[in-house]
Amino acid sequence: MNAPELLMTARDEDLKAGSLLSYYEAIETASHDMLEAARSGDWDTVVRLEGACAVLISQLKHAADDHPLGPDELALKSRIMQRILVNDAEIRHLAEPWINDLSRMMGGHSDPSQMH
Repeated sequence: MNAPELLMTARDEDLKAGSLLSYYEAIETASHDMLEAARSGDWDTVVRLEGACAVLISQLKHAADDHPLGPDELALKSRIMQRILVNDAEIRHLAEPWINDLSRMMGGHSDPSQMH
């Protein structure tokens, strides 16, 4: 599922009992897609999905204020969050060499035209 589909899925959900979980599930899907993109070196997609996650997280924060989760939903949320954190850790691990290269490029050249 691509970023716009994730946003539409979460936005279209009715916020009734437990449907807040749809936000967590959409964020988890985006997290998994980000990991797959990072594994293949597609950093543009990683960045695009990161933006989609930011929007979903913002929507979730607003929706969660008015719709608390019950005990069963909290347990599922916890499992989803753990999977998101595992994905995030691997994405960071994969991004580290890319970030170091970018840092060296930026630190080694003060003239932006030399960065191409």
